Amino acid sequence: MKLDLWLLLGSLVLITAIVAVRVAHRTGLPSLLLYLALGLLLGEAGFGIHFDDPALAETLGLSALVLILAEGGLTTRWADVREGVPAALSLAIVGSAVSITVVAAAAHWLIGAEWRNAVLLGAVLAPTDAAAVFSVLRRLPLPARLSGILEAESGFNDAPVIILVLALTARRVPSTLTMAGELVAELIIGGVVGLVVGWMGAFALRRLALPASGLYPIAVLSLVVGAYGETSVIHGSGFLAVYVAALVLGNSPLPHRPATRGFAEGLAWLAQIGLFIMLGLLASPADLPAQIWPALVCGFALVLVARPLSVLVSTPFLGLSWREKSFLSWAGLRGAVPIVLATVAMTAGLSGADELFAQVFIIVVVFTLLQGPTLPWLARALHITVSDASREIDVEAAPLEELHADLLTIRIPPDSRLDGVEIFELRMPSGASITLVVRDGKSFVPEPSTRLQAGDELLVVATSEARGPAERRLRAISRRGKLAGWYGERGDG
Repeated sequence: MKLDLWLLLGSLVLITAIVAVRVAHRTGLPSLLLYLALGLLLGEAGFGIHFDDPALAETLGLSALVLILAEGGLTTRWADVREGVPAALSLAIVGSAVSITVVAAAAHWLIGAEWRNAVLLGAVLAPTDAAAVFSVLRRLPLPARLSGILEAESGFNDAPVIILVLALTARRVPSTLTMAGELVAELIIGGVVGLVVGWMGAFALRRLALPASGLYPIAVLSLVVGAYGETSVIHGSGFLAVYVAALVLGNSPLPHRPATRGFAEGLAWLAQIGLFIMLGLLASPADLPAQIWPALVCGFALVLVARPLSVLVSTPFLGLSWREKSFLSWAGLRGAVPIVLATVAMTAGLSGADELFAQVFIIVVVFTLLQGPTLPWLARALHITVSDASREIDVEAAPLEELHADLLTIRIPPDSRLDGVEIFELRMPSGASITLVVRDGKSFVPEPSTRLQAGDELLVVATSEARGPAERRLRAISRRGKLAGWYGERGDG
């Protein structure tokens, strides 16, 4: 009977959380706030569910972060983030160091925290959160470079900060020089392993015809999670390996790639829901009021001083305008990562760890509530939004192993410039052909003069060599029309 009741309760909580996503989307609030509120409601001050195990919360939290980072990498288009990677790496390393220094100084001199706890608070609050950033920014019509910087930063900056937090919570804190050496070594190992796993996994999956399409998403997620385990065993940064491997796999021409992304998004949503509700359960409402003032002091130091200074120091020669830097300064959202990292200090039994957790919890809630809903307004006020709607097409592929070819399924979106183009005007590469068009539920074999329409679903058979050029050609025309080549549009990404 207990199992029946727990399953019923779990299903009700998930349904409530899914409804909360809709509410969050309409209000512009990141859904994490509603999940945390749901956790508090279910906890000791609400329905009375008691959860007080920081070690379990740390383990489950880090596991959830692996899935969230994996989804971030798999759903990020390399073409969108490529230009912003230098700025993202600088923000993840140099910017994090600046942020830690400023917040630590504020915590020590303004609220009287000991230096170790002050630096730990700065480190815990340094990383922006992938889930919060993705949930808010992917709804904004931002320039690809700007959104790419923020997405890549949230994927990269977890790794160095987690290494630092683990070092600061160890029984014997290593010297600064030792920590710097370990940090560099672990990041290099993580990056290399992530690239190797991503490349080898993509190579194998492109040439291996699995008996069921549903096995491809499982294989991809297994590779990404395996990258974390392999890297951790050899003392590298598992989180960096996860993100890099997922980024490589997500941008490779894999079979059933949209299905894989959809599977990863579903798992990431489940991980987010479970993670935030669990953290809400772990928080003790009775401990929060006493930490409101210290949390607000450090939070304003983070948002108004540390983040803007981080952006200025990290991006001096990268061609960003003052408008873009202003938006980057306000868009550094915090979410699950700081709260999970605060549980590391609780598990280690550090003095003042409970107070640190309460402060981080308050900072995440208050400043996400402050920053999240104001980002669309700020983007418009700074005139950095783009009016040109996205004309991306999704390509689903199934391998035809015996023919050494792929069957591509392409749906033409409503705003695509493929609408009105005749088949012969596509100039498809040799070895690729549109074999069937499905329109209004009816299928027919197209003629060269057949005019495509928005909403059409195209079946394209392409040899292994022609698949890439065919995808790029269709993507380029979808974005810029028949004269895409004159505009320099090559359909990359």
